[in-house]
Amino acid sequence: MEELAVILKSKKLKVTPQRLAIYKVLFDTTSHPTAEDIYNALKQLLPTMSLATVYKTLDALKKADLATELNVGDDSSRYDSTIESHPHMVCFICGKVTDLHTNSLCEFKKQIQKETDFEIVSEKVYFYGTCKDCKVQLD
Repeated sequence: MEELAVILKSKKLKVTPQRLAIYKVLFDTTSHPTAEDIYNALKQLLPTMSLATVYKTLDALKKADLATELNVGDDSSRYDSTIESHPHMVCFICGKVTDLHTNSLCEFKKQIQKETDFEIVSEKVYFYGTCKDCKVQLD
């Protein structure tokens, strides 16, 4: 938790127990939780914390480039502490969101920039389909 406090301080964010706990949940997972997921995970640990506090903290983390917000088409935004651009895979059946780490997208981006002379400053790529766990259940 101390290293997370150092990260928050380096981004000029006030370190509070709520911010530390929210950032830790986000930092320790690859499940891309919603604000509600984070709130529910911390409800017993921090019973006086409100859902509004979670949303405000996530907004502060986004503005400080410590988190990214994903809009994968469900009713709630998802959050990721991996801020480097990378694609995500979204399962239509269970809703699981998975990181996809590949150099292919970087090469594709360079090719597009070269062919179009368009400077790309950011991108969001989502692949939708069926995850391997759900495919097994369907078979």
